[in-house]
Amino acid sequence: MTSRSARSWLAALASGALLCLTSCSAVTLSAVAPASGTAATSGPASGAGSGAGPGHPLTRVHDPRRVTGTVQGHCAYRDGGQLPDPRCTPGSADPAVTQGNIRQTICRPGYTKTVRPSASQTDRFKYDVAYPAYGTPRSEKTELDHLVSLELGGSNDATNLWPESPPTPNPKDKVENALHAAVCDGRVTLAAAQNAIASDWLTAEKKLGISASGE
Repeated sequence: MTSRSARSWLAALASGALLCLTSCSAVTLSAVAPASGTAATSGPASGAGSGAGPGHPLTRVHDPRRVTGTVQGHCAYRDGGQLPDPRCTPGSADPAVTQGNIRQTICRPGYTKTVRPSASQTDRFKYDVAYPAYGTPRSEKTELDHLVSLELGGSNDATNLWPESPPTPNPKDKVENALHAAVCDGRVTLAAAQNAIASDWLTAEKKLGISASGE
């Protein structure tokens, strides 16, 4: 091989090696890095879990005047029956009630009568579904309660109903009234009130900066 041929061969070899190195690096990087504008999805989304809160919006169920859904598995009370199991009863809302139509829905007198199921339906759900799920004796007196109340646009789905064991009168009623008044007065958004009461009705007023006395 002449010196000229050797130089040409070495130059070609170096060029090929450089091209291979460059292209191999590009392929490796494109396989590892997400494409521009594509979000990486490694693991569950932030805020995932039971209960309502940021990143975990309430389930929406449109079921006026009828009880829907069922409860799967064993459920456990919290705070002596005042709070439900968030795995079984995380709360849910009616998509027909929106911030834009509260004057025609929840803020209109008599609204809850148009969406509340009959006593026969709620009693059947209470004793045949909710009691077995929560391990409640049939002889125990409870109130089948909506976690997100109907006056706040709650649904009649199983995800929003549980056999509550409160004192009488139920202190949750005052919280529901206070949140309802705050929403209708424009002091609190509908979504904020729904999420606060679904998360923990005992702390909902404090979380929203309102009080029952201000209803």
